[in-house]
Amino acid sequence: MENFSHILSRYWGFDYFRPLQYEIISSVAEGKDTLALMPTGGGKSITFQVPALATDGICVVVTPLISLMKDQVENLVKKGIKAVAVFSGMSRFEIDVSLDNCIYGNYKFLYVSPERLGTEIFRARVVKMPVNLIAVDEAHCISQWGYDFRPSYLQISRLRDLLPEVPVLALTATATPRVADDIQEKLLFRKKNLLKKSFERENLRYIVRNTEDKMKQLLRVVQGVKGSGIVYVRSRKKTGEIAAFLVKNGVSADSYHAGIKMDLRNEKQNDWSDGRTDVIVATNAFGMGIDKPDVRFVVHMDLPDSLESYFQEAGRAGRDGNAAFAVLLYNESDKKSVQQRMRVNYPGLDEVKRVYHALGSYLRVPYGGGRDAVFDFNLVDFASSYKFHSLTAYSCLKTLEKAGYIELTDEVNNPSRIFFITGRDELYRFQVANAQFDSFIKLLLRSCSGVFSGFVAIDEEFLARKASVSRDLVYQYLTSLSSQKIIQYVPAKKTPLIVFITERMDENSLYLSTSSYRERKKRYEERLYNMLDYASSKNRCRSRLLLAYFGEDDAGNCGNCDYCNSRNGEDLSRYEFDMIEENIRAVLRHGNVMLDELVDLLDHPPEKTLKVIRWLIDNEKLLCGDDNLVRWAE
Repeated sequence: MENFSHILSRYWGFDYFRPLQYEIISSVAEGKDTLALMPTGGGKSITFQVPALATDGICVVVTPLISLMKDQVENLVKKGIKAVAVFSGMSRFEIDVSLDNCIYGNYKFLYVSPERLGTEIFRARVVKMPVNLIAVDEAHCISQWGYDFRPSYLQISRLRDLLPEVPVLALTATATPRVADDIQEKLLFRKKNLLKKSFERENLRYIVRNTEDKMKQLLRVVQGVKGSGIVYVRSRKKTGEIAAFLVKNGVSADSYHAGIKMDLRNEKQNDWSDGRTDVIVATNAFGMGIDKPDVRFVVHMDLPDSLESYFQEAGRAGRDGNAAFAVLLYNESDKKSVQQRMRVNYPGLDEVKRVYHALGSYLRVPYGGGRDAVFDFNLVDFASSYKFHSLTAYSCLKTLEKAGYIELTDEVNNPSRIFFITGRDELYRFQVANAQFDSFIKLLLRSCSGVFSGFVAIDEEFLARKASVSRDLVYQYLTSLSSQKIIQYVPAKKTPLIVFITERMDENSLYLSTSSYRERKKRYEERLYNMLDYASSKNRCRSRLLLAYFGEDDAGNCGNCDYCNSRNGEDLSRYEFDMIEENIRAVLRHGNVMLDELVDLLDHPPEKTLKVIRWLIDNEKLLCGDDNLVRWAE
């Protein structure tokens, strides 16, 4: 405990672990395979970073979120901890250097995207590394029962074959009991070991508003709750429209979505994080890795695809422990949009095959070739070139991803990188013989550390200002040095990527299991209908609904959601209301009862009993016919 606490204090400046963190760390330190369920913002990364630092060797961290991976590596390096990331979009030489450093360079963390696990270069190198822990972030991605299944995650079990004695720590913020069991099975746990924190957020007030005028209702929320907030929508176009509406009404607001250039996205995010903007209107591209503690509200204008997604996004509010609101705006038209979503997200398999054929032609991949190849990819251009609706094309690509043929990444923001591939003596001789490069090489060496041991990020604009020359001239120097084999120079690139997991097949040979496709579609529909049930429910505590979905069936009413607040309006304490309701339930278990008889049977003041009965009838939990016979509606 003392060693773990010392590491926590030294690198993170915390005196105490958050709830469950120490139990997870201890379990991992004892060599136990462990599945940890911790809600968003619970401090998951510390549970593998601390035990890995306390043990000799390197921790392999598997995560699909490249931007989050890069952020964590950057933060560790700032703390003086040696860490590196390997993911699609890096050159083979970059990957080669990074993996060699993990074998010989005393690195503590190797972050790797799941599609890299099955490559020959990774499998050949990882067995030479002194691996002390395998950490699997977003572990729900390994389960076909989960809401974000990724076939590449199944490669992790092959990693366990290569490193049989190394314990696994699987981490996720959202998993139903069925998914939790499946994660442990798929990751080949030697013994089931689930550590979980309750999903209950006592400070978070869940509100559903059934309204035909969502904009008016949104303005009430934003103007009524002071502080920082997030408004989630499903379309990029609506982010701009709603942000403009809020600004017009005197709210400090901005828009955010994946189609905005990365530099501008970072600027918008920083303005919001630092309090210069109060409200960010965004698609679900916004939020991963966001740990702003004082978010006072999260509003959903549209229904998310699942309760898992909703819980994770709503959970970005109130991480400081103070009161916050999770508001869902809903109306009857949302039912139609849900049905339309099902059609768009699961097009026919013939359409999937057409998109696969077009993709091979678009990327000029020959039949039988392309395995493990990585390509820059522009979805809008692809869809336009082959006359596909962009949403249909995206859904088809995600179907191909789930079938294990390709991997489609989000936009990757890779800065420019350099690596000196000459030794110091050889470099000195080059500088003497090529005086025109001498000052520039010295500038690189002064500005960048570690350039002889691995790739280092550079900023051409910064170098140009330091040298008082144009950015174009800096680029010419870098490309010239690269062509002369002095450095390896990789220019910056911002683009989504397509990875061919298998060689390209003839579309008629493409195997897409009809039964598996139907099963995935069925599970997607079930998750959507669970979300719809949550939004349309009028007779149950919101928090209890969410907790029951995640397997916590014994939770009580929260006392703060819209359902509980409507009960509280009966001038009864929460305790009194719950007591009378439970007594009514006990009486009716034995059969239906006349209204007058029910009031007489309960040992409570009749006026209070009648208030509860009236509320239960109004909220469709009790039914009372013309004959005054009372029975439960559920």
